[in-house]
Amino acid sequence: MAGFIQGNNNSRSGSRSKRTISDINVTPLVDVMLVLLIVFMVTSPMLVSGINIDLPKTSANPFTGKDEPLTITVDKEGTVYLHDHKIKESELVDKLVAITEEKYDTRIFVRGDKAIDYGQVMKIVGLISTAGFKKISLVTELQSNS
Repeated sequence: MAGFIQGNNNSRSGSRSKRTISDINVTPLVDVMLVLLIVFMVTSPMLVSGINIDLPKTSANPFTGKDEPLTITVDKEGTVYLHDHKIKESELVDKLVAITEEKYDTRIFVRGDKAIDYGQVMKIVGLISTAGFKKISLVTELQSNS
């Protein structure tokens, strides 16, 4: 008769099945990171400014600063925007004073579409300057050397 040899219940093979697995599954982490990367890639171009205008090109050096400037945009129809919010030209100075809490050294960037009349953009700059703001800059695109 052939007999079976049974192992001891206290052997190593029996204790292996009861041990916990301490490996980390990184697949969910990679999935989350890829989704976040895609979200940031899609939203980052929209963070510059929500108003789509065609800026004039120039070879002037860019300004650098540590504080976040206020952005005023004049599109090709002459509509004025404070950041991404459409406002009336007559309300511009009051809103700037309220937002800056009367800090007249706040940097203000004026963006004007190149198709709009230069006088319209300068009228906005004049309103801001007359209100007492000192740091007003016109925004352009950097001209390529091609």
